Amino acid sequence: MDFIDQSLGQLARRIPGATRLFDAHHLDFCCGGNKTLRAAAAAAGVDTAPIVDELQLLLARGDASGEGEWQHATAGELVAHVLARYHAVHREQLPELIRLARKVEQVHGERADCPHGLADQLSSMAQELESHMRKEESVLFPMIANGHGAMAGGPISVMRMEHDDHGVALRAIEQLTNGIVPPGGACTTWRALYTGLRTFRADLMAHIHTENNILFERFAPAMVH
Repeated sequence: MDFIDQSLGQLARRIPGATRLFDAHHLDFCCGGNKTLRAAAAAAGVDTAPIVDELQLLLARGDASGEGEWQHATAGELVAHVLARYHAVHREQLPELIRLARKVEQVHGERADCPHGLADQLSSMAQELESHMRKEESVLFPMIANGHGAMAGGPISVMRMEHDDHGVALRAIEQLTNGIVPPGGACTTWRALYTGLRTFRADLMAHIHTENNILFERFAPAMVH
């Protein structure tokens, strides 16, 4: 199978474990899922050969993770999954992350490696994400649940653009936190903050991937380039 001219989104849908592989190589499979593996790797300056080898191993191994089950779910089941697994979870995650970030900045603000501005960045992201999720819950998801997904091209386009904005916000968080790696001597609160940030990042990327590359693709396929 020729992987390099397939989109990251196609590969992420087809091969369980591909999302983790792409993330390890800094390939944006969630917001940049319409790029081919060849184009994404070139933009990131990475060699496609080892990635292709690992994709072949993952494909041969089969789906032991359960990750591929949503590819075959109904649109209604996907919407219910997104609401329970991601929307509800983000609403629990962000207030606590903001609280921890403020505490770290207050206590360790004199340190050069303190993530200055992280609490404000997370607060802004929480507002943007809440607005985004409410639009999905009040407009797009009811259209899909009522069988009008084929008419949802406009709302889907808006949601994809907002997903791109979320991706930019995640990269800003990574820059503020040295790739979400706590420095030497970080206190328990600081380490807990970064552990929570890594979980939030993984959840948000999986959330965007599920919508962009699986749910939305059924009604408004993205142009591959």
